[in-house]
Amino acid sequence: MVQVIYSLCTLTSIACAFLLLRGYAHNRFRLLLWSGLCFVGFSINNLLVVMDQIFFPTADLYAWRLTASLCAIVLLLYGLIWDDA
Repeated sequence: MVQVIYSLCTLTSIACAFLLLRGYAHNRFRLLLWSGLCFVGFSINNLLVVMDQIFFPTADLYAWRLTASLCAIVLLLYGLIWDDA
């Protein structure tokens, strides 16, 4: 059951990233770009969770997961604070 939940979280993050980036391609609204890039990072994080918990249970990917989340949040913060458009 845990595998299904982790997989659905990963697929949801990928779908959100896709929809946000597609919306940016149509509207050119910069917040959609930064939010989409943030969700790309969250998708990588969720993929690493799946790999860590299901495929490689003996490996410790915690630091990589935290790094992916940090990069995602930094991208969104940059877009919210310093982007002019």
